[in-house]
Amino acid sequence: MPPRGSRARRDEIVRLATTSGLASVEELSHAFDVTASTIRRDLAQLTAEGRLARTYGGAMALSAHPETSLRQRIGEAFGAKRAIARSAAALVRPGETVLLDAGSTVGALAHELRAVPGITVVTTGLTALGELSDAEGVTVHCLGGTLRPVSQGFVGPLAEAALEHLSFDRAFLGADGVTTDGGLCEAELAQTRLKELMARRASAVYVLAHADKLGRRPFHAWARLEPGWTLITDPAADTAQLAALRGSGVTVTVADTTDGVA
Repeated sequence: MPPRGSRARRDEIVRLATTSGLASVEELSHAFDVTASTIRRDLAQLTAEGRLARTYGGAMALSAHPETSLRQRIGEAFGAKRAIARSAAALVRPGETVLLDAGSTVGALAHELRAVPGITVVTTGLTALGELSDAEGVTVHCLGGTLRPVSQGFVGPLAEAALEHLSFDRAFLGADGVTTDGGLCEAELAQTRLKELMARRASAVYVLAHADKLGRRPFHAWARLEPGWTLITDPAADTAQLAALRGSGVTVTVADTTDGVA
C-alpha cells in the first residue's frame, strides 16, 4: 500500500531513488497512485531541501547508489537464482558453444552446466570459471581483459577484441536492473558495451534476472534489450512489468522455483 501523507511519500521517494534509481515522474505517479502534478511538487520540494537533484522527467539521488560486490549478491534471492539457472541450463544442448556473462545468477547457471556433456563455455566471469574449472567434458575459455574486482568480471578492449573471433549458439547475460524502456542497467559503460557486443555474436540471447531487478535503474549505463531476446525470471516478478516486456517483443520465461519451468 502506498504511504499516506506527503511527508511519508517524499521519504519513500528518496529511498527509492537511492536504492533502486526509481525517480521518473511517470513511474512514481504509478507507484504512489497520485497525479503527475503531485509528484512534480514532491520532487520540487525534495530538491529545495537538498535531498534529490532534478533531471529531465524526474529526479536522481544526490549520492550514487553503491554497487554491491559479487560476494554480497551471491546470497541474495538464492532460491530464485537457482530456479532461473536450472531453467536456462535446460536450454543448452550437448555440443553447443555458449557465452556466459559475469554475475551471481549466471554463475549459478555455470554450476548447472557442469552436467551438460561436450559443451564449450566462454565466459567473462570468475564465478563461472570457478564453477567449471574441474568439470569433466566441458571446454572452458576466458575472454580476458581488465578485471572489475567488485563484479569479478572482465571488461575492456582485450575482452572486446577476443569476441570478434568467436560466435556462440547462446549468450546468457546478467544485469543490475532491467526496464522496458532502458534495457539492461549496469554501473559502467564498459559493462554495457561488452554486453551489446556479446549479444551480437550469439544466435540466441537470454537475460537472467530475478524479480527484484525488474524495474530497477540503480545506475546510468544501459544496454538495449532487443526484441527477440528472452528474459528468464522468477514467479515473484511484477505481472505488469512482464506484460510490458512481452509487449516490447521480449520473450519471458518464468522459472518454477520448486523445479523446472512454469
